Parts: sequence; C-alpha cells; structure tokens
Amino acid sequence: MSSRTLPLLFINLGGEMLYILDQRLRAQNIPADKAKKVMNDIITTMFNKKFLEELFKPQELYSKKALRTVFDRLAHASIMRLNQASMDKLYDLMTMAFKYQVLLCPRPKDILLVSFNHMDAIKDFVKETPSILSQVDETYKQLIEMYTPLSSGEFQLIRQTLLIFFQDMHIRVSIFLKDKVQNSNGRFVLPTSGPVPHGTQIPGLIRMFSCSGEEVKKLQFRNGGNYTSALREGSFEMFGERVIKLGTNMYSVSRPVETHLSGTSKNSAQQKSVNTTPNPLAKEELNMLARLMGGLEVQKTSSVDNGFRVNLFATDEEEEEALISRPDEFSYDVINIQATKLSGGCTEQARY
Repeated sequence: MSSRTLPLLFINLGGEMLYILDQRLRAQNIPADKAKKVMNDIITTMFNKKFLEELFKPQELYSKKALRTVFDRLAHASIMRLNQASMDKLYDLMTMAFKYQVLLCPRPKDILLVSFNHMDAIKDFVKETPSILSQVDETYKQLIEMYTPLSSGEFQLIRQTLLIFFQDMHIRVSIFLKDKVQNSNGRFVLPTSGPVPHGTQIPGLIRMFSCSGEEVKKLQFRNGGNYTSALREGSFEMFGERVIKLGTNMYSVSRPVETHLSGTSKNSAQQKSVNTTPNPLAKEELNMLARLMGGLEVQKTSSVDNGFRVNLFATDEEEEEALISRPDEFSYDVINIQATKLSGGCTEQARY
C-alpha cells in the first residue's frame, strides 16, 4: 500500500463532485450568484492551506466510511444542502467515475494527468476569483513537487492502492451503461483497441536475441485487438495539454445521470460480516481523520433563507424511494466529528 495515495484520491473525487454539482445547479436553474457561491465556497474549503498540509502528509488511505465523512462535510461547506439519498448518489457517481479513470489509465503515471485534468477544470470554475485561484495554483505546485519525481514502480503501487480501495464497488451508472463501457453487473469493460501507452509499441512482434545481444529471430502473433501507435505524452507541468481525456467533465444539463445498485451477493454479504469485526486500527484512523477535519474550515450559513436544497434525483419521491431501498452494504454512515475551540487552537473529537 502506498502512503502517497490519499491526496490523489481526494483531489480526483473532489473534481468529480464539482462536475456533478455544477451540472445539478444548472439543471435545477439555481440563480447564478448562489450557484457561484456554492462552487467557490466548496473549492475554497477543499484547498484550505491547513487542510492540505494534513492531506499531503504520508499516510494510509482512510476507510470508505471515513472518506465519505470528509466529502459529506465538504459538500455542505456552503449554503447548499443535500439529503442523505442525494449525498449517497453523489458519492456513488464520484467513486465510480474515478474508478473507471484509474482502470483505463494507459500507464500508472497517467493517474497524475487525470488529476491535472480535474485541477484544470477546478481552476476554470474559479478563474474570476483571484484569491481562490492562488489556492488552486499552490496545490498544483505541491502535486508537481510530490509526484513528478516518483518512479514507474511507485506509481504502480499508487494505482494498486486505489484499485484495492475501489475493488468491491460495482454501482451501475447510466452514462457508462449507455456508452457500453460498463456491464449490467457493474463491472467495467476494458478496451482492446486504441492507442498503446506512451513509450510502448503495438503488440504483435516477438524478437529473439543471442547471448551476444544480436537479434536472431522474429515471430509475429495476433494481438487480439485493434491497437494504434501511442499518442504524444501529456504535460506534467502546471500548464499544457494533458492529451488524455480521462478526468475531464462528462456531464451536461441535457444528459442526466442515474445510478443503479447491484443486489446483494454472497461475496458482498461476507464482506459485510467482515467489516463488522472490530478494527484495531479504527482509533488511529479516527485520530488522523480528526486532524484532517480540523483543517477543514466549514463556513456557517448566515441565514436559513439563503440556503437551498439540491436533489440529484428527478423528483422528491424518487429520492425518498432511493433512501428506503438502498442495500445496507452500500451505506456509509457518517462519522460524527465535533470541533471544540481551545485557547491553543482547534481540536476535533471523532467517534462513530
């Protein structure tokens, strides 16, 4: 498990969350000034300096429940409110989108390009607000400083850590189903066509060499796909073309998104029973989460009248039905985090 995975997981999931909220705010015709305030408040909170200091420290990934707690708090950092069913759907869409991107990355290193695609979009959301823009730019610098020196092996370990985190999540998403990149059981379809990873050649040729290094024989074989030459490498700098499209915004007002939960299987039932076993590391995780949440400054809504609710479903009835029918194994109860102001600063207590 890589101790450098959490910042990439948080930033990419956060980027997907902002894509979805932007789509819903426009689809529900929320006034432009309120929609802008929501996006600005969430991005300001997401890139809070103290929060990022904790986030970028080497550490193990949090559990799904703990990470869901962070995003629940982040989504409510402004005047917008989400009911539990809508928050569940938001988190489902975020996680399945990033899982798809990690699976389809041509090289493990390209996870960083996916992250930069999310960062570029976030930067565009706040392009008219210089103070928030500077926060985003500082995060670019931290990402470049931490990740560009890493070897291919270290990026492979990061990719494995992410896939382990996502491995039991098979939620069907309408966009993926319509595009035929996801099966009816919630598993993704990996392509056997398109450009090969940068720095590699189209498979189909075996070269044999003698002990002296001289090529003595060639064998061709059918690769079973329709591959093309690699594209040029994307930019790993703050500016530049990323080339790959993974991590860009796939939502629009005219393209609503639905999720469908797969039924309980024996494996998921076994997984559920395993998860109820007391975790000896739970206390340590809660302590780390408390430190992380301590840097997450959530603004208080000044007036109830200014707040509004966003629904990720077509109707309130659908939202209520989704909450009732959601299987237990897909529920991530939010951890109760309470902040207490002390003379020396702010400490947080975390408990289930």
